[in-house]
Amino acid sequence: MSGYFDHIDPIKFEGKDSENPLTFKYYDKGKNVLGKSMEEQLRIAVCYWHNFCWDGFDVFGGGTFNRPWHGAVNDRKAAEMKTDVAFDFFTRLGNPFFTFHDVDTMAASETPREHVDNLAHIVDYIEGKMGSTGKKLLWGTANMFSHPRYMSGASTNPNPEVAAFAALQVRHALEATHRLGGAGYVLWGGREGYDTILNTKVGQEMDQLGRFLTMTVEHKHKIGFKGDIWIEPKPHEPTKHQYDRDVGTVYGFLKAYGLENEVGVNIEPNHATLAGHSFEHEVEMANALGISGSIDFNRGDPQNGWDTDQFPNDLRETTLAMYYILKGGGFKNGGSNFDAKVRRQSRDVDDLFYAHVGAMDLLARALENAAAMIKKDTLGDFREQRYAGWSTGMGRKMMDGKASLAEMADYCLEKNESPAPVSGRQEYLENVVTQAVK
Repeated sequence: MSGYFDHIDPIKFEGKDSENPLTFKYYDKGKNVLGKSMEEQLRIAVCYWHNFCWDGFDVFGGGTFNRPWHGAVNDRKAAEMKTDVAFDFFTRLGNPFFTFHDVDTMAASETPREHVDNLAHIVDYIEGKMGSTGKKLLWGTANMFSHPRYMSGASTNPNPEVAAFAALQVRHALEATHRLGGAGYVLWGGREGYDTILNTKVGQEMDQLGRFLTMTVEHKHKIGFKGDIWIEPKPHEPTKHQYDRDVGTVYGFLKAYGLENEVGVNIEPNHATLAGHSFEHEVEMANALGISGSIDFNRGDPQNGWDTDQFPNDLRETTLAMYYILKGGGFKNGGSNFDAKVRRQSRDVDDLFYAHVGAMDLLARALENAAAMIKKDTLGDFREQRYAGWSTGMGRKMMDGKASLAEMADYCLEKNESPAPVSGRQEYLENVVTQAVK
C-alpha cells in the first residue's frame, strides 16, 4: 500500500497568499521563533489511532471509511500495510513525530504470548521505517481500555489477573518506546475510575493505581529509559468518575504516592473543557505545579456533551494556550500531538491531509502570536506589578516564613488602614489578547 497517497504531493510551505488547500500558509518549519525553528518549538506529532485505526464508527452507527487494511486485524501483513501507509502519510505531510498505542500498530491478539510476539514483530518493522524516513517517536502508550477484560479498569480492576495483563502491556509498550527512541511514555487511564460507588472500594483502587504507576516508574529506571512518564487527565471518559479528572487532581494523586517528581501530565483541550476548565487553565496549572509535559491538541463541540476529538480551529484559544506553554519554558520532551479525528462524513483520504494541514497552520499562527505577546509581555508585566507587594515588606516576610499570624495581625492594627481595592483590568487584558490574535 505504499502507493495509497500517490495522488498527494508532499505538502510544502507557500505562504498565506497561496490558494492551494494542500500547502502550508503559516507552518514554515525552518522559521526562527524565539531562538528555535518553528519545527523545534512545536514538535508536531500525528497519531496512529484516529488516522489509521478508526473506521468512522460511533455509538450510533458502523464505520464509514473503507481503508484497505481495516477488517484484517489478526493479520501481520495488514499491520505492516498500515505501517507503510502511516509512514507515507508522515513523510508527505512533513511532521517530524508520531505517536501510538501498542494495539494500534500490531496484529490483534488474545493470549499474553501472542500479544508480546505480535508487538515485537511490528516494532521491528516500525524501526526500519523510522530509519528510512527519519521520523521520530514522540511517545508511546498501551491501550488498556478497549478490550472487554478492562471493563472494570486496568490497574484499578477488582481482579489482579487483569492488572497483571495490564502490567504485561505497559512493560512491553514502555520497552518498545525506549527502543524506538521515544521522548515520553503516556499512561492514558481510560477506565481507571468507577461507574458506581456502590460496588467500589475507592481507597483500594487508588492504592492499586498508585502502586502500578510506581512500578512503571521503577521499570523506566531499570531499563534506562531517559524520557518522561506522563498521565493524561480526563474528567469522565468513559467512567462516571475518573481518578485522574484534571491536572490538579493528578498532582494531588502523584503527591500522595510520592511521584510528583517522576511523573508529569499530557494535557488535552477537550478533556479540559469537559472538566469545566479552559485549556489555558490546565496548561498554567501544570506550569505552576511543575508537572508540564506534552499536549494532545484537539477540541470539543460545545453543543455536544462528550469528547468529540475534533481538529483544533480556535485561534484565540490556541494562541493563549501557546503563550502559557512558552511562558512555562516550551516543550522539552513533549510536543504537539494531534489527538484528533476527521468527521465520519469526511471519508476521503484527502480529508486526512486537509485536517492536518489546517491544524499545523493553526499552531504556527498561534506560536507566532504567542511569541509576539512574550516579546512585549503586557500580560506578564501586569501580573508582576499586581503581585509586587509580595516581594517586599510584610508580604515577603510572610512568604519567607518570618512572620507569624499574630505578627501579620499586629502589622494590620499598627497601620490601621483599610486596604484600597485595585482594579484587575480584565477587559483591558482581554483586549490585549484580542489584538495579538492575527
